[in-house]
Amino acid sequence: MNFTFSNLIGAPYRGGTLLICNNELLTPVGNRVGQVSLTESTSKCLPFENLTQIRVLCVSPDGALLMSVDKDGRALLINRKRQVLLHHFSFKGPVACARFSPDGRYVAVAVGHLVQVWLCPSAEKQMNPMQLHRTYGHCHTDVLDVAWSPDGNFIAAASKDITVRVFSLNPIPGYEPPTLAGHKDAIIGVFFSSPATIAKGTSDGGEAPVMYSLSADGALHGWTYDASAAYTLDNLAPPVAKRKRKEMQEAEEQRKLEQEEQQQQEEQAEQAQDDQPQQQQQQQDGVKDAAATARQQDGATTSSSPFPSLAGGKWYLSRKHYFHQRGARVSSYDHHSPSGLLAVGFSNGVFDLYQLPDFDNLHTLSVSRERISSLAFNGGGDWLAVGCAALGQLLVWEWRSETYVLKQQGHYHDIAATAFSPDGALIATGADDCKVKVFQQSSGFCFVTFSEHTAPVTAVAFLPSGHALLSASLDGTVRAWDLVRYRNFRTLTSPTPVQFGCLAVDPGGEVVVAGTVDTFQIYVWSLKTGRLTDVLAGHEGPVSGLAFSPVTSLLASCSWDRTVRTWDVYDSGGSGATEVLEHRHDVLTVAMRPDGRQLAAATLDGSIYLWDPVEGELQGTIEGRRDIKGGRLQSDRRAAGNSASGAAFTSLAYSADGALLLAGGKSKYVCVYDVAERLMLRRFQLSYNRGLDGVLDQLNSKHMTDAGPLQLLNTDDQEDDMVELLPPSTDLAASADVPGTSAGKRPMVRCRSVALSPTGRVWAAATTEGLMLYSLDEGLLFDPTDLTEELTPAAAQAALASRSFLRALLIALRLGDPALVRHVVLATPPAAVATTVAGVPAVFVPAVLSALAEYAADCPHLEFVLMWVR
Repeated sequence: MNFTFSNLIGAPYRGGTLLICNNELLTPVGNRVGQVSLTESTSKCLPFENLTQIRVLCVSPDGALLMSVDKDGRALLINRKRQVLLHHFSFKGPVACARFSPDGRYVAVAVGHLVQVWLCPSAEKQMNPMQLHRTYGHCHTDVLDVAWSPDGNFIAAASKDITVRVFSLNPIPGYEPPTLAGHKDAIIGVFFSSPATIAKGTSDGGEAPVMYSLSADGALHGWTYDASAAYTLDNLAPPVAKRKRKEMQEAEEQRKLEQEEQQQQEEQAEQAQDDQPQQQQQQQDGVKDAAATARQQDGATTSSSPFPSLAGGKWYLSRKHYFHQRGARVSSYDHHSPSGLLAVGFSNGVFDLYQLPDFDNLHTLSVSRERISSLAFNGGGDWLAVGCAALGQLLVWEWRSETYVLKQQGHYHDIAATAFSPDGALIATGADDCKVKVFQQSSGFCFVTFSEHTAPVTAVAFLPSGHALLSASLDGTVRAWDLVRYRNFRTLTSPTPVQFGCLAVDPGGEVVVAGTVDTFQIYVWSLKTGRLTDVLAGHEGPVSGLAFSPVTSLLASCSWDRTVRTWDVYDSGGSGATEVLEHRHDVLTVAMRPDGRQLAAATLDGSIYLWDPVEGELQGTIEGRRDIKGGRLQSDRRAAGNSASGAAFTSLAYSADGALLLAGGKSKYVCVYDVAERLMLRRFQLSYNRGLDGVLDQLNSKHMTDAGPLQLLNTDDQEDDMVELLPPSTDLAASADVPGTSAGKRPMVRCRSVALSPTGRVWAAATTEGLMLYSLDEGLLFDPTDLTEELTPAAAQAALASRSFLRALLIALRLGDPALVRHVVLATPPAAVATTVAGVPAVFVPAVLSALAEYAADCPHLEFVLMWVR
């Protein structure tokens, strides 16, 4: 039962910052961070969760630290290389942008109208990982973007008040942050030119802009800095000029005091030197000359630096460029500083690529007709990541060769059904967006998408051969897909238009059955000929589930008419049901045990009934109402004790040996039951994302108003990227709510389908956020990269015989064989436990502890197991 979260696949891109670091694409996936390897074509999610949807991502220059900030300003600081959570804290306000300094010591964060600079954690131990360095409150409205100068001494901030301000990292006497104006719309981007770009622009005798600012109306302004211009106080406002004169007077007085102290120190040094031998005097003179020479060299190096110091000079507007996209506004941008490339995305789905400082248009591409939410260059500037949240698209474009490096699009609406292939290597999903996708379980990548359905897909199933896939839809068709040629080779329909809600295929792969939700019938087809062979009638409500017996010709069907019926589909007579199993409530789903000796049916009251399908006898009942309850909706008017009245299981799945039963439904939990004992072994919470409805068990009464819960009222103008972060809701009642409310933008967390891999090591849950995969502890999984020819089970037994217990344990751990690990642990004598534990590498410690936890549950040698733990 050591299943842990391993991956989240099928989730679309819904907005937020994109990053490419070391050929890995980092993208927000709900309240998690997705990591896509662009060279190995693998996708995985980091095992950390923010409290709400992630809006901002930033990574340190060396790629070691990753900061994820959600829409409420709560942040996680993560070590990417070790995948360790270092710190979590709150900025106490929504964050629009965050950037690390060039040296990685500081991070600048735009929090409302403030710009905060924080000191990042270092290798040295400290009490507080994040320390506030400075706060700048000069902006009048929200800050939208911040940028660091190449030397890391100055910070530029762009805000909605159509101005750009340049702040100094450390206090500089007499420095007043300049305010640069000239735009006519909100400034969404600001960035500095690299020293190489500045040198390129000034090579022909011209003036290269030091900084650029980009506004939403498509204007790009270049700002040039003149360090030799005299700084006068005549152009300042009288209060500012008065304060500046006072600061200059204080600085002049301080300089005079320092000169007097230096003169006194020199006189004392001369008196002391008179008493010293001539040889020591010469040595000291040599040291002074060397120090003076070093200072001169440092000064020459500093003065020859191509990037100027931005204190004491004058800023002026030198260039104006305009993007000619009629009727479109700038929605995103990214600047590759080393090469001077600028990518700009627009609200009409077009992005342009320009070369600075000449402003040459290198490339123009139309991705879609929707707003481009984010752009990101890789380290070399060859790849450009493009995200479109309105369509859930995510692609990486190599602009030099004009080819796709990555092109992925998840299910835009909820995943309704999922199934594993017979070998467990593939996962198929069907969703309300009328698409069927097939993923590689090991890599998490979607390699084929079928979009021929014209209505939501309700069920998917693999053929026993694993070379074909079946899908049922509300459009009245059951389609068979060839996974070798990637085409629809068979379409099964009914004589009259119906809506199919469930699907099943017999163990031989020749008979396909589908149940309807409107005519309450079950249609039977021959897959080879595509002909309709039979129509089974008898249910008086929508057919909600179908399941074939793996060993007999028995078909089980359940319906909202409170019955489960068993049929013999191979009977030439085609008569009615062979057995009718009555229930007290509507039956929502049905599952057949792999040996065909047991049938599980879930009802509307949260119970699971276990039947003998052959004899028609009730074997037992699992009361799961209290297990599945949890989570209150914002619109819920019931007390916490009665919140389980609407919770029920809508999907069931047996393990390969039939000992475990997975159950998921209208709740944030997936429960795992022991079939023999009829007890819940473990309960998995699918999400801790508070942006979804039904995650919290207790609601805060201070958010309740006369007009209803405060979260359901649209009291402010939300930005486009904030609205995109949430998945769309398919609840018709929420979409038909009163205008002015945002109930439709808070979908409920739930599980619509569960599936268990035939290998028994992975199970999947189709949730509101996507398809979540849970696998066994990675420490005990088979890892072929850590093996040699000498590492065999026989070698472990030989090591035990020679009393090399540590070597035997390491061999068993590297082989990933749980039975062999248990044998080695129990075969180690108590006197050798201490020395064996002391030699276990740190990487294997979690695996050993996890194995010991399992042994403690059923091992009679409890004291011996505790000795290992201690």
